[in-house]
Amino acid sequence: MKIIAHTLGALATNAYLLADETTGNAMIIDPAAEPDVLIGELKKREWTLRTVVLTHGHADHIGAVNALRAAYPEVTVVMHAADADYLSDPRLNLSAYLEGPVTCEAADSYVREGDVIALDGIRLEVLETPGHTPGGISLYAADEAVVFSGDALFNGSIGRTDFPGGSLETLLDGIRAKLLTLPEDTVVLSGHGPATTVGEEKQWNPFLGGGRW
Repeated sequence: MKIIAHTLGALATNAYLLADETTGNAMIIDPAAEPDVLIGELKKREWTLRTVVLTHGHADHIGAVNALRAAYPEVTVVMHAADADYLSDPRLNLSAYLEGPVTCEAADSYVREGDVIALDGIRLEVLETPGHTPGGISLYAADEAVVFSGDALFNGSIGRTDFPGGSLETLLDGIRAKLLTLPEDTVVLSGHGPATTVGEEKQWNPFLGGGRW
């Protein structure tokens, strides 16, 4: 599995392009904004976008969905049902308070804990990690020792919980139960900021009892 990260949009959101290089089929996790960048990357590498996965429904993670659907009409958009309303409600997805309202059509399918999102050689296990939003998910690629944590867990921090639907207790419970139990060498690729590892966050993240600060 090939992983390419692009940091996009006003809030510097990490969008991840994943591809099976044998087949040329690809998926994007959190197409934040700047669809021309994502489409250009796909065309340059001659990959075909098959799946878009949303770790949650905030505007800075869904901003390029409409353009990707237009460019790739067969693409399937996947998310957790608890965030379904975020796609059509600018107040929930926070775009009403940013540069302008962002909306898109409903997802094509919904996933929950333990589901596997598969595309050729790509396999992502769904881990429910709500708290930043009710339907927040992380995506664990065990064969690659990588977890895409969305806005649940960051390098040295965690997602905000003061937005509609947020819960600090729920977020911390999910991180501890679903993410910190992964192998310590698992690379954490977050929705914002640099990569880290599960071991680093267990030891040093101040929100999780770590002691760097």
